[in-house]
Amino acid sequence: MYAPRTTPWPLVALFTAGYLAPYLLPTTVGRLERGLDLTPTQAGGVGSLLLLSSATAGFLLASRVERTGARTLARLGLVLAAVGYGGAALTTSVPAVLAGAVVGGFGSGTATTVAATRIAAEKDPHRASTLGLLSVSALAGAVYLTVPHLPGHGLTLAAIALTALAVWPLTSRLPGGTARQAAAESAQTDGFATGRLPHRRSGMVLAGAMLLWSMAQNALWGVSGRIGVGQAQLSEPTVGVVFAVALGAGLLGVLGAGALGSRLGRALPIGGGTVLIACCIALSASATGLGSFAAGEIAWNTFYPVVLSYLIGLAASLDPRGRWAVLVGSASSLGTAAGPLTGSVLSAQAGFPVMGAVLAVGLLLVAVPMTGVALHTGGRPLLPGAVRRRGGHPAAVVAATTGTPSGAVPEVGAPEQPVVEIPLDGAAVPARGAYDTAAATRAPGGM
Repeated sequence: MYAPRTTPWPLVALFTAGYLAPYLLPTTVGRLERGLDLTPTQAGGVGSLLLLSSATAGFLLASRVERTGARTLARLGLVLAAVGYGGAALTTSVPAVLAGAVVGGFGSGTATTVAATRIAAEKDPHRASTLGLLSVSALAGAVYLTVPHLPGHGLTLAAIALTALAVWPLTSRLPGGTARQAAAESAQTDGFATGRLPHRRSGMVLAGAMLLWSMAQNALWGVSGRIGVGQAQLSEPTVGVVFAVALGAGLLGVLGAGALGSRLGRALPIGGGTVLIACCIALSASATGLGSFAAGEIAWNTFYPVVLSYLIGLAASLDPRGRWAVLVGSASSLGTAAGPLTGSVLSAQAGFPVMGAVLAVGLLLVAVPMTGVALHTGGRPLLPGAVRRRGGHPAAVVAATTGTPSGAVPEVGAPEQPVVEIPLDGAAVPARGAYDTAAATRAPGGM
């Protein structure tokens, strides 16, 4: 009998607490703009600093989770998130809100780092990642349906802070750091840093393209709330409903990517999917009513995770030891952090439709080198658990599971292994029974 699978609920909860801030970015930026009388560029800058702080936590702590202890780092991240976001929600001072967003962002990034590292060690990381995506999407959808009916600039920030406090009790089930884990971590880090990186040119091209690709996605996501309220002339509750439905469509995209697997290869989903995303961004940015706005946002959130999963799989295939996966994921995080400010500046200078057109053209240009890398580079099939949502710690850390041996997954187009004959000691058994009559009582394979 098969052993029953246990659900890593502490990791799912920690995943939710870390990812909630990026998921609520559009309403957070919109609320700060209206509640604190900030310009669109200033509000977008706050969002970018929040995400940049979160990405910084991933860079600094990714190699220290086992050494320090998952429980210790998780609790530190949750405390920082609760204090930072909670403080920003309770004050109307712009410098204090900015400081709270930076502190809270670092806390979110810390929680995400711990969750990603521990999920990578699970027997079924894809299942844990999917549960985390389901959880954070459901919670974010509930916030989008509730917050627009209430006044105040800090309600979304308060929701993130309360989520961090609610997750705190579950951290007692996370492991602490030990000397043995520290030694293993040190050995892994030393091995990670040595050796020549394969596919250097392809890896650098993919990293640069992923930075721009992620920037374009989050440039729209950071100003989507303002597009719905300001240009499409929708009420804030209606925009919240659209976002909730779009997040649900994103879950379908995640499940669809897992079901599709490598049947179509990587080049077609990456190149064709990016073209579809570019069309969705242009449609959403030029929306003047509920129909066009909802169609653009929902379709975009459906295709986004599909393409993202194949991009992360491509990065993981460039190096069996996962080094390119981490580097490409880090570049993606930088693009994520720069997205809200980019969208705010473009929309303030040229308007939302022109911003959408610029982002769409940029995505079409970026699709060319990404598709080229997918066509040129052969590698391993998609790794389970490689899907990560926008924002937070690099998604590729989950793909580069440290417990996965480099030869565990066959390479595409690898030559067949030669058959080696192993001589056996002892005299050969006579084959006189080879022409005997069949007996009903003879066991299969018996002589």
